[in-house]
Amino acid sequence: MADRILVINPNSTEAVTTGIDAAMEPLRQPGGPVIECMTLREGPPGVETQAHVESVVQPLARLVETRDNDVGCFVIACFSDPGLHLCREVTRKPVLGISECGILTALTLGERFGIIAIKTASVKRHLRYIGAMGVAGRLAGDMAIDLGVVELSDEGRTFGRMVDVGRRLRDERGADVLVMGCAGMARYRDRLESETGLPVVEPSQAAAAMAIGRLKLGWSGRR
Repeated sequence: MADRILVINPNSTEAVTTGIDAAMEPLRQPGGPVIECMTLREGPPGVETQAHVESVVQPLARLVETRDNDVGCFVIACFSDPGLHLCREVTRKPVLGISECGILTALTLGERFGIIAIKTASVKRHLRYIGAMGVAGRLAGDMAIDLGVVELSDEGRTFGRMVDVGRRLRDERGADVLVMGCAGMARYRDRLESETGLPVVEPSQAAAAMAIGRLKLGWSGRR
């Protein structure tokens, strides 16, 4: 189906995919596009290191090739955007990464964006990517809650740390919009907005919204 969006969770934790799927509900409308969420079975429990990022690149590309005939747009739902460029080479359909889309969306909502990362080690990866995008001048800060992907299901601990980091980004770094730096944080967006008083970008939603626009406006992938 050309009007189907496939949102791929590159880690193997089903709870993350469930959270992403729930985050898609506001974007599901009568008449489509259909938004399908799936888990990459070959992925690690969480994509938390560069080694994890590299390990899912080829499986993602194979999956995109396999689903190319029945999908109109692909979304890679991991904030490291693993395999983004390779996947764009194996299909002519649009392939969107949630980090790229989340950051671009944040730039339209405020002057300086802050990123809530999962682990401190993730911050360097984020900074490299933001530098490559050419938007480092708009970054207020990138701070970690120091929890792994699997640990994000502990709602009390996770949300408490997200609120603390969000407020620090606001008060100490001058962020006026926040970006959640992991697809596993999807369930916390509304509450985080309420606690911080700032717009919060859930990057999987940002990417899916862009995917809908690509399909509705007839903007395909590469030529």
